[in-house]
Amino acid sequence: MVNRDDIVIFCYTRADAIRDGVLIDVTETAREAGFRIPVAMTSAAWALCVEIPEGVTGQDLSGRIWDVLIMLLYAIKSKNARGSEIRYHLHVRNSNEEGEPPLVELKALCGPGDEGEPVITIMLPHED
Repeated sequence: MVNRDDIVIFCYTRADAIRDGVLIDVTETAREAGFRIPVAMTSAAWALCVEIPEGVTGQDLSGRIWDVLIMLLYAIKSKNARGSEIRYHLHVRNSNEEGEPPLVELKALCGPGDEGEPVITIMLPHED
């Protein structure tokens, strides 16, 4: 007899989300920064923290990705993270205004990937 709880009707994988652009894979840069597991960002976190708004000068994508990853690495090391979620902050310049850029909060979750392997997903605090 088949248990109704064991029937999978639809499965949307992490690989599907990366292929669809829902997640952006930043694993290559993350490895350079010292991460040992795959890392991806939600498209919303990418849009806020990595994409460079039109007209903003003095910024580049690789530097902004690096900032997101290095600040996460510092947060992990400084807080001796024990759980699967960590919140951290970084300043993100999305305008040419003088002074310190606004502080943005991000959330990083470590959980199972498509094959049960550990992966990190960086997102905005309200995202799941």
